[in-house]
Amino acid sequence: MDLPSEIWTQIFDIAADEDVIFQYGLPTMMSESTWVKGFASKWALRRPSDTLNFIQRRSYATKKAIISTCKSWHRIGAELMFRCLFFNEPKNLLSLCATLDSSSSAATTISSSLGWWTKRIHVCRHSRSITMQGLDEALKSIIKHCPNLEIFIIDVPMGETFGPVADTLATYALKSLRTVHWHVSCELLPKVIWALDSLPSVICAHIDFESKSDDDQEGVPLGSAADLQISLPHLQQLSLRGLFGQFIEEATGWTFPSLQCASFDSINHRHDQPDIVSFLTAHGAGLTYLDLNCIPTLDVPEVLDLCPKLISFSFNADWRLQPPEEAMPASGSLTTAMATTEPMSTLVHTAHPNIRVIGLHGLMYAFGVGYAAQYAAEDPLRGHVIGRSNDLNVAALNKTNFPGLQTVRALSSAMLRDLNDADGPSEEGGGMARYDKWWDMLTAQGIRLEDCTGALLGTLPNDEAEDVAEEEEDEDEDEDSEGDWEEEEEVESELIPSQEHGHGIEELRELLDQCRWMEKTREPSIFASMFRELEEKRLLLTSSLLPGSLI
Repeated sequence: MDLPSEIWTQIFDIAADEDVIFQYGLPTMMSESTWVKGFASKWALRRPSDTLNFIQRRSYATKKAIISTCKSWHRIGAELMFRCLFFNEPKNLLSLCATLDSSSSAATTISSSLGWWTKRIHVCRHSRSITMQGLDEALKSIIKHCPNLEIFIIDVPMGETFGPVADTLATYALKSLRTVHWHVSCELLPKVIWALDSLPSVICAHIDFESKSDDDQEGVPLGSAADLQISLPHLQQLSLRGLFGQFIEEATGWTFPSLQCASFDSINHRHDQPDIVSFLTAHGAGLTYLDLNCIPTLDVPEVLDLCPKLISFSFNADWRLQPPEEAMPASGSLTTAMATTEPMSTLVHTAHPNIRVIGLHGLMYAFGVGYAAQYAAEDPLRGHVIGRSNDLNVAALNKTNFPGLQTVRALSSAMLRDLNDADGPSEEGGGMARYDKWWDMLTAQGIRLEDCTGALLGTLPNDEAEDVAEEEEDEDEDEDSEGDWEEEEEVESELIPSQEHGHGIEELRELLDQCRWMEKTREPSIFASMFRELEEKRLLLTSSLLPGSLI
């Protein structure tokens, strides 16, 4: 196996299968969930973010097996271990900090430090009680060792750690940083504004705003951050979650010339009504993706007028967009007699020709299953009103309003879990009748009705895929266990060269075949159409950061 190091590096790179990990784009509500076997052999839905975490753990196991095979592979593949720094527990940052400090002190050049290879830092959590408290110095030290950092994701409440960490990012990753994911409290809004102002090269930004109380509606004093004119010329994806109303007010006056994807999720907050319409008035003209997930009703026709280029649009199907007594009859151009007499909500002022995919939040009361069915039994009027709104909104998803519409997707994973637990819509609650009605209405127009997994709505998991699902879940659980690396050891043993085949040529051929198969079966990027032009920018950035080009 006497091959040049460059060839081995390419082979290891394909085997690690990290393309998805290093995409700038963040998962959206349109990203597909997957069914897996959970505890007690019960089917559970794995969210796209959890799938991405699983891919990172699987990639780590592969890389660990590679560098454990022999000294030569360890020397060549050592950099692989540091390209993506993924942590299930924030406290593990301390041990990494010590490793990078040691590597940096022993390095003769900046490019020989292990942190030189790091492109992604991702800290997640398994417990809601875990925070970043007391870890700011460790995280700051790690960032200082990573001059080529492109993706920075902290899915843990950062608390007072945010300010110092944001300053460190602006100092040491100003030119390279492309994606940020922050979890902060509303009280830190001024620091968030200043942080964004100091990172003009960011392409994707997700900010999760937490509040101590749902009823706390007092504005946060912004001080010098108020009315700050920020320009983010490269920002293409903006995702906000939680109590982001005050942030939206400030961002309306900022400059986002490249913005294409916007997501707004208010979770369960009923009183915070962000002025999304004003934001879209300023920034909606270039959007191709818009996701509105909030309880207070928004003016959907006006929103769609402000976003003429939309291809994918999601909204809350529980909204009462028009009272039933004012509902308009559908156009006579529809192909079925049912559609021509079905009342509908007013979703558009004029037909929107570009939208191809529409996502529906809510729908918990639609099929008479789960906890919503119990609430509807206790409060029939509420269940009837929401169900009626669902019917009117779905009826408006037709070829007259949206000539290019191809797919309608129910986005609620909780609703899909309830359907699976109940083995389908309820006959007694009218859920099955509603399902049949929607199915007939949409399929008659050539529109596909899907659930959050991308399968046809009503396609529930079965035991035929049980063995495969259990195998994947077992691997996931093994990697999550602290100190339990039996799965990695099995992979490691498979890659250790055997003496039965001379110089290991058969093992090399097998590894190359596996790499070719992985390349052919690789899933397309979630944001392939949106970020295709960024590849050239990243190549230019990489060339500018080579040791010979450093000042």
